[in-house]
Amino acid sequence: MSVWGNLATQLPALLGVLVGTAGTMLVTSLNERTRWRRSQTVRWDERRLDAYVELTKAVKEIHAVATQMLGEHRPEARRPALDRAEGLARLAEADVRHTLAWEAVLLLGDEATVEAAAEWRHAVRDIESAARGLPRPPSDVPGMIHRADVGRDRFYHAARRSLGVRGGSVAQVRQLLPGSGGAEPVTIARRRPAGRRAADSGQP
Repeated sequence: MSVWGNLATQLPALLGVLVGTAGTMLVTSLNERTRWRRSQTVRWDERRLDAYVELTKAVKEIHAVATQMLGEHRPEARRPALDRAEGLARLAEADVRHTLAWEAVLLLGDEATVEAAAEWRHAVRDIESAARGLPRPPSDVPGMIHRADVGRDRFYHAARRSLGVRGGSVAQVRQLLPGSGGAEPVTIARRRPAGRRAADSGQP
């Protein structure tokens, strides 16, 4: 048999080997790429979770200190009011941690979670402002606390959705203010950035 005859006889087998090798390389490459993407997703989800947790701890600390400072204006308070000087010092420390945590959320969080976090922060800032304004009597302390609780639940909902956490709602807030006599649930007004408000109003 001639050389060409031998080659023609072996060609199907050679083509099979080449196709098999190419297929194996392609499948391996796709698997490696999928594995890499999955590991990247897990890594970023872990960092996103860390950012959400740090922001939660910082905002909750500000909330706790400010509400304790307002103890004399909260009939349901179970602990004595926190001394104003001590409270202001603790708020200053918490504000530093809050600022750093907020930057991480801005960097890693999705739009819905960042928006919910901003609403929660604004609601807690109202409580903090009231505490810093002592001894001037604050107004509607229960309402401010309720709005902050609503904001917290919305942030948790958005953060869990961002991370793909299942299990339904974990909302803790009561839908009506105590003693409201059937009033409508409190909602948080959305706050737009100053630049956007100026643009909408035609101001420079």
